[in-house]
Amino acid sequence: MSNVISNVRVFYHDAIDVLEHCIPVHSLSAVHLFFPDPWHKRKHHKRRIVRPSFVHLIAQKLGAGGYFHAATDWQHYAQHILKILSAANQFTNQSPTQDYCPRPDYRPLTKFEQRGLRLGHGVWDLIFKKC
Repeated sequence: MSNVISNVRVFYHDAIDVLEHCIPVHSLSAVHLFFPDPWHKRKHHKRRIVRPSFVHLIAQKLGAGGYFHAATDWQHYAQHILKILSAANQFTNQSPTQDYCPRPDYRPLTKFEQRGLRLGHGVWDLIFKKC
């Protein structure tokens, strides 16, 4: 059985360019960013996708009640994302403890993540709703 869907687009292009030039304002109900490159080295932190300018951009593209969900297996990057999003007045943290959320059932569990969990590595989910 196959389902016909018409609300999905796949872009093989820079995410920032796509958001800036292809996505209308207030047209998204959610933005999911799962396991982005953490750019470990300090000199490369400027390459991280989650920066104040990115948060401002997704706030423009999300409709009322939309949300941003990020997941990472790099604790320092999770802390960075938490700091950036907590400072953004367009979003509210959906964690009751104002930090990380349990993995929602809708987020797929990848083979890479399963292996990391078996080895005792952590995974941090952050869910922020647009105000």
